[in-house]
Amino acid sequence: MKQIIQSFKTGETLLEDIPAPQVRPGTLLIETTHSLVSLGTEKMLVEFGKANLIEKARQQPDKVKQVLDKIKSDGLLPTLEAVFNKLGQPLPLGYCNVGRVVAVGAGVSGFAVGDRVASNGPHAEMVCVPKNLVAKIPESVSDEEAAFTVIGSIGLQGIRLLNPTLGETVVVVGLGLIGLITAELLVANGCRVIGIDLDPRKLELARAKGIITLNPQSDDVVNAVLQLTGGIGTDGVIITASAKTDSIISEAARMSRKRGRIILVGVIGLNISRAEFYEKELTFQVSCSYGPGRYDELYEQKGQDYPLPFVRWTEQRNFETILQAMAAGKLDVKPLITERVALQDYQQIYGSIGKTGSVASILVYPGSAEARAAKTSPVVMLKESAYSSGDAVIGIIGAGNFTQMTLLPALKDTGAQLKYIASASGVSGTALGKKYGFSHSTTDYKVILEDPAVQLVMITTRHNAHARQVVASLEAGKHVFVEKPLAINREELQDIIRCFDRQEKPTTLMVGFNRRFSPHVQQMKKLLGATPGPLNMVATMNAGFIPPNVWVHDMQVGGGRIIGEACHYLDLMVYLSGSPIRSVCMNAMGPNPAINTDNASILVTMENGSQGVLNYFANGHKSYSKERIELYSQNRTLVMDNFRTTEGFGFAGFKKLKTTQDKGHKEQFRQLISRVKGGGQPLIPFSEIVNVTAASLAAIESLQRGAWVSVNEILTA
Repeated sequence: MKQIIQSFKTGETLLEDIPAPQVRPGTLLIETTHSLVSLGTEKMLVEFGKANLIEKARQQPDKVKQVLDKIKSDGLLPTLEAVFNKLGQPLPLGYCNVGRVVAVGAGVSGFAVGDRVASNGPHAEMVCVPKNLVAKIPESVSDEEAAFTVIGSIGLQGIRLLNPTLGETVVVVGLGLIGLITAELLVANGCRVIGIDLDPRKLELARAKGIITLNPQSDDVVNAVLQLTGGIGTDGVIITASAKTDSIISEAARMSRKRGRIILVGVIGLNISRAEFYEKELTFQVSCSYGPGRYDELYEQKGQDYPLPFVRWTEQRNFETILQAMAAGKLDVKPLITERVALQDYQQIYGSIGKTGSVASILVYPGSAEARAAKTSPVVMLKESAYSSGDAVIGIIGAGNFTQMTLLPALKDTGAQLKYIASASGVSGTALGKKYGFSHSTTDYKVILEDPAVQLVMITTRHNAHARQVVASLEAGKHVFVEKPLAINREELQDIIRCFDRQEKPTTLMVGFNRRFSPHVQQMKKLLGATPGPLNMVATMNAGFIPPNVWVHDMQVGGGRIIGEACHYLDLMVYLSGSPIRSVCMNAMGPNPAINTDNASILVTMENGSQGVLNYFANGHKSYSKERIELYSQNRTLVMDNFRTTEGFGFAGFKKLKTTQDKGHKEQFRQLISRVKGGGQPLIPFSEIVNVTAASLAAIESLQRGAWVSVNEILTA
């Protein structure tokens, strides 16, 4: 299928061939007929992409600070590599989509195949959208009109925050697409509306809808508003403009009545004068996109609606309100349509975006049977390639940050043959596929499992998908690499053990415990020897804060940070001591430690008498080393700091190893590809992988129960 994407690196806007998305539980698969170009928002994205690195940095000073912190902890070269990889990620454009439902995901009710719907899907021939971001279109509303649903909801949410009453005067600053719709909805609400803009064409459109208009180039807008309100001032101001100046917020304050309300929907300078707000006791609020539910993963991605008696207006209910206003004739968007452009002619819009004076640009999608057949394929060929039985042919499931930043760069020069990359949307997978020379991009990972040429499947998806994808890959007879964790609960671990045990032919199952392959850990292992005897081990992870709404904290999706990340150090304790873990005891800091594992300490006992302490903290400073391990044994000490330095005390002939940061990824993948090609013993014994995974699960149970938990208890229950 075709989709419009934006390159943050070059600023180029492209119409790409992307594999069609697959319907997922809780979503609808929609074949697009029309989409609306949000000229203001998309213009900003295009201009940001075209800016050079210095200009990008000036626009995002908070990101610059994050980069500087990362340089201090990880070094210059790894940080620069991460920055350039991030800039290379493509961005899907668009969020005002209309089409027909072609598939309904499990758990979705109220929709059927064939329904006409509006959603916040991107500019793509096929879109997969969660059910709470979709609304049915009334029969009397055309697809063209319905394309204004989402952008209209942005204006509607600003109105809801302003809470105007019948007869109040409201000023709308900025009569672009959102501003014009906002003004018309306010008129329908019984308000007297004053619109302010510089563009005569937009002012003319506003006057035709019964809106009083002012032009700052010819009018003193503050005095004009005061005159129009008999010296009282306006009851409310909704700012839908996009400008860097601070003058807009100042004028809004000066034209407001005492205790007036100001709502910001657009993007402006916010150097606010305290005196202007203080003297009138003005209220100021920033509106968040389409309404309640926005950026809430439980609402948007998991479909958990807010109860109507307590949250009357959500994103979806705002969508429905806009559509009802169109059906009732209260909102007429047809005069706003400046141009209708076929999808393949998209550059007519993006080639001069924001420079033509267009108000609303509609993209029209092909609807022929031939086009429909082409747009539904879950696989796109990126280049012609041939593979032989001696190659290590790879299919990667997952195209997120780990794949982009770590996996693919580390696979260079390993001799791996990259055939498939699978991603949910197809956008990130296709971009990475082109960059790294894959022959195919897909949105259906089962295509990889069904291809006999693929020898190794590499899984880097969200944690809750790991276990089922590992089992499916093993059952397909593939070698498997899965980025940690292997599983996030007992049942998943048991499923993998049973599947592994019943294999008809031996295959490799490897978990991404890369740190044991670091030259620093290898040096420590060499100095300790194969049977070092009882060790005392102290590991500290200065992991850094992650907001509580990020998926990794969700125990049903990410499994929490102990299972998802601290398992690295449980693996190192097994590797360095040469012994499996016997039992663990975990304590955590916080008001609800049973679910807050961000700041925790784990005591570990090993079968050979070694013991360890794993401190996993999220409340440290970013500039301090992220990872550190200390080993004490036989009057000797080893200290490894952030995989950059290792110091030895009491070891004859060794004092210090110093390198650029090396966490072992490249060596891990070099050895893995070598094993796939030539065979040999597993890089990590399956028994150790199971032991470490069970120990991480035992740590969570220990925290919940407030007691030591043995690893065998996890494996035998």
